[in-house]
Amino acid sequence: MQQRTIGHRSVSAIGLGGMPMSIEGRPDSSQSLATIHAALEAGVTLIDTADAYCLGPEEVGHNELLIARALASSGGDTSRVLVATKGGHLRPGGGAWTVDGRPGYLKEAARASLARLGGDAIGLYQFHRPDPAVPYADSVGALADLLDEGIIEMAGISNANPEQIRLAQQVLGGRLASVQNQFSPAFQSSRPELDLCAELGIAFLPWSPLGGIGRAARVGSHGGFQVLADTYGVSPQQATLAWELALAPVVIPIPGASRPSSIQDSARAVELALSPDEVVQLTQERSETP
Repeated sequence: MQQRTIGHRSVSAIGLGGMPMSIEGRPDSSQSLATIHAALEAGVTLIDTADAYCLGPEEVGHNELLIARALASSGGDTSRVLVATKGGHLRPGGGAWTVDGRPGYLKEAARASLARLGGDAIGLYQFHRPDPAVPYADSVGALADLLDEGIIEMAGISNANPEQIRLAQQVLGGRLASVQNQFSPAFQSSRPELDLCAELGIAFLPWSPLGGIGRAARVGSHGGFQVLADTYGVSPQQATLAWELALAPVVIPIPGASRPSSIQDSARAVELALSPDEVVQLTQERSETP
């Protein structure tokens, strides 16, 4: 599979988002394990998760444990797989999401994630969402300490704006490896963050790159994505991911999946090379759609 870079690691250009396998509507564990194994067999070497991907406080880390189990049972070489997890976002009531960006909490959460994932260090640890009650520099400073302590190999941030990206890069002493923001044909508000990451050489990981749970099946309704898919004989999901990959060499979409066929289809997006004119046309069509 085509490769891209996060920090010092080379990973597949398409990752796997684990969220659908652990929240409401999730499949049984056997199907989830089969989905992760299918991703690995398709050449996916980036798996994204978070301690908050669960149904409630009694099962914090559900998705991390699922991924660890899948890697251990894959039967293949998983040494090149980068697991990216996140901390600072919680589901204390099993429904409402809250945030906690206190440095002490983030350090505690990272150590708990490491215990669930196993190994000597977390490959990529990301501050999940800004906490209005805590100075952003203080939260990111916890990641710097985790880097220095060897608890994590690389640090990233999620749901950040350009100012926060620049601040994080400063606090981390130039060690910011990734930014994970929502981005899809229907949600291009993070284009300034994508462009800034391209300028700084920081990996940009679009979450919900196909529109999110329940919307991925309709991604072809946006602009000319279905037309493009029909032209090349591929799914509109592949066309969408190929468009995102073509926006900048730092883009690594992480579509969520709960079925083997879904991630297998997404992984084939790397085989579709769009022309510059096609990329511009798709971008303009979407930006002009009311």
